Amino acid sequence: MSLLKLVLVSITVSLAIIIAASHDDAATNMASARVDDADSSADVIKHKKKPVTYDGRSLIIDGRRELLFSGSIHYPRSTPEMWPEILDRARHGGINVVQTYVFWNIHEPEKGKFVMEPEYDYVKFIKLIQEKGMYVTIRVGPFIQAEWNHGGLPYWLREVPEIIFRSNNEPFKAHMKEYVSTVIKTLKNENLFAPQGGPIILAQIENEYNHIQRAFKEEGSNYVQWAAKMALSTDAGVPWIMCKQTDAPDPVINACNGRHCGDTFAGPNKPYKPAIWTENWTAQYRVFGDPPSQRSAEDIAFSVARFFSKNGSLVNYYMYHGGTNFGRTSSAFTTTRYYDEAPLDEYGLQREPKWTHLRDVHKALNLCKKPLFNGVSSVTKLNQHHEIIVYEKPESHLCAAFITNNHTKTPTTINFRGSDYYLPPRSISILADCKTVIFNTQNLTILHSLLNQIASQHNSRNFKAPKESNNLKWEVFSESIPTTKDIPVNDKIPTELYNLLKDSSDYAWYTTSVELGPEDLPKKNDVSPVLRILSLGHALLAFVNREFIGSKHGSHEEKSFEFQKPVKFKIGVNEIAILACTVGLPDSGAYMEHRYAGPKSIFILGLNSGKIELTNNGWGHKVGIQGEELGIFTEKGSKKVEWKEAKGLGTPVSWYKTNFATPEGVNPVAVAMTDMGKGMIWVNGKSIGRHWNSYLSPLGKPTQSEYHIPRSYLNPKDNLLVIFEEEVADPAKITILTADRDTICSIITENHPANVKSFASKKGKLQIDLANLTPTAELKCPHNRVMKTVEFASFGDPTGFCGAFVMGKCDVPGAREIMEKACIGQKSCSVKFDKAAFTQGKDPCPNVMKTLAVQLKCE
Repeated sequence: MSLLKLVLVSITVSLAIIIAASHDDAATNMASARVDDADSSADVIKHKKKPVTYDGRSLIIDGRRELLFSGSIHYPRSTPEMWPEILDRARHGGINVVQTYVFWNIHEPEKGKFVMEPEYDYVKFIKLIQEKGMYVTIRVGPFIQAEWNHGGLPYWLREVPEIIFRSNNEPFKAHMKEYVSTVIKTLKNENLFAPQGGPIILAQIENEYNHIQRAFKEEGSNYVQWAAKMALSTDAGVPWIMCKQTDAPDPVINACNGRHCGDTFAGPNKPYKPAIWTENWTAQYRVFGDPPSQRSAEDIAFSVARFFSKNGSLVNYYMYHGGTNFGRTSSAFTTTRYYDEAPLDEYGLQREPKWTHLRDVHKALNLCKKPLFNGVSSVTKLNQHHEIIVYEKPESHLCAAFITNNHTKTPTTINFRGSDYYLPPRSISILADCKTVIFNTQNLTILHSLLNQIASQHNSRNFKAPKESNNLKWEVFSESIPTTKDIPVNDKIPTELYNLLKDSSDYAWYTTSVELGPEDLPKKNDVSPVLRILSLGHALLAFVNREFIGSKHGSHEEKSFEFQKPVKFKIGVNEIAILACTVGLPDSGAYMEHRYAGPKSIFILGLNSGKIELTNNGWGHKVGIQGEELGIFTEKGSKKVEWKEAKGLGTPVSWYKTNFATPEGVNPVAVAMTDMGKGMIWVNGKSIGRHWNSYLSPLGKPTQSEYHIPRSYLNPKDNLLVIFEEEVADPAKITILTADRDTICSIITENHPANVKSFASKKGKLQIDLANLTPTAELKCPHNRVMKTVEFASFGDPTGFCGAFVMGKCDVPGAREIMEKACIGQKSCSVKFDKAAFTQGKDPCPNVMKTLAVQLKCE
């Protein structure tokens, strides 16, 4: 295509966006009139040029409206080898859009040097998404938060003179514009925007800026205006969005983040903008010290149905697959594992029932697509908790209804057009023809007092320790604790830790010395002076005369802390060494460039001569530790030091290494860091992240115990595992594991509804498979495996959950045999809830509402 044609196409696309965003009603109506309301699917995405516009109802892609079900999947949080399978599972879960950030600090680690490493190749990632038949939302940022180190901003940006992050500040804006322009240019050069034939349909500038806008007062508003204009000037050809930005300037669309945007979102700030939900949190990211984070599949499904019932156009799950914060990429105190409770867990395995239940709500909503886009909506508010929303096209068969019970504890029966509909607490029933319930977000049509499980397939994650990989023989190398002879004094006071490290390491040594005479030390044997260190964060280990004194750390909520430990000082010169540690950089808030960490004030208390302040005593500084400098976590570097056999508890600041055999098969691999403290893990020279097993949650357990080792990091046979351990620890119980979700379950009752797959739509008219309206146990093994054994089966009143079912007082004989006959040796099976087939005319408890619970093992 000639340059002139490219320019004309670019101008045409830009005008289309401006027209769609214009508040001129006539222009908006014209855009709406051109919309083809025929059934469409993202599966047909190829390389056709697709202009993207919008109006007050939805995005309009190539002249057609679509319900958009998006999932956040971040390319740096999994390996390129994992991408295809993760994307396939997302697509099969009904996802037709993938949302990802672009991570500035991994693409421009040095000022002016833009890089695209193979493991961070977002162009390759986006092209793969298109091959899988899905669209893309690109969140350029450049500030992304994302629980990512420094919110994605490169550390060197902090050192630009007179810079103020995310404000109407010329140095920041200059670098931001250069970076955003580079990213957009890279994408345009690869023809990745929809009007060029690519998959990108939306772009986001900034991220949740409303949170800090007030801190900058008028300059905050000026910055928002500038950011919007700057983004539009890149001529990407697709609409731009700002999440959590109520004053997003035209034509930028303001979007919602949260758990229940159907009720909490005030809506677009102009009537000609669509309702977009950029982050529907599938659980909560976790920081070290946190207990498990949960959000039920039912609650997420409710929120999605609610949003689309109230004119929603796009929902994005944050995260759909969280993955792993490899290396030092996680922000302050954030765990290595990220959003493990998402529909695809850390390893990319389907978490059930979340994955299936959300897939089914997507299908149910798609069955309502024609009335949603072509009908007129009406809302009947029955009371505070009960509501009916109808989309209906007059003089046609197009009609869809959403009946809502928003009460969290009490079920109800609601009459709609002459029929009664039972709704469990906190649920929505979707009627694709205004008559037939095709889906209930609780997946129940009548309350069962013993049942709190939805009908979708369940599973549980299993960790196994393969024998061939766990014949581990450990060796140890201990770091030498430095003195002022090793690290001479080079500054009067301790240097601020972030500025010292410049994000090149988690560790820095601080050294000083103090001379004490007999008159300084206590005369009583049971009295000792105390070393007090006031730190701005995040953690430290203290040594006096090369002896370990103790350690202390802050928390995600309160980074600063006070260290106090008694010390047996000697007469003469006493050497003090502090190993100060960061656990990631901050990722949120105003004035991030003015956050600090490390030792601030140091004292010796309890001396006969009184308190001594050592803050101005003169300090030596050294970035990093010896093992890092030598690269002893690599095969070559490990030969640079002398290792010894590890026996029992080791000393603090030690390295451990071993070799392990690659586990057979294809299941994901992890390492369980049992009995270890805090530090870093490397496999074959690649960092798999920070471990911190000694930081217990309020439940008395580590926040994270298993750490993901991608299969692509492994050699065919033998692998080097190296651990840097800050604390006193013994590696003897460290275990190599494989993970699977081969335990699958189903729990249904006689009053569960039919599966949503029993319904279809033809030209907007609901088609019902009358032969399959019976509640059905639907079971499918992951990864084309087959069902090997029935581990539990009961037709009666069983209780419990997948992986821990319990027989009740009523159990009809023969359930196991029925399930074995239907399922063993199969990749999937469907067993109808046929009461007669299970009881064979001999029901031992006829007055008990029956439940079928089954657990199978796949192989």
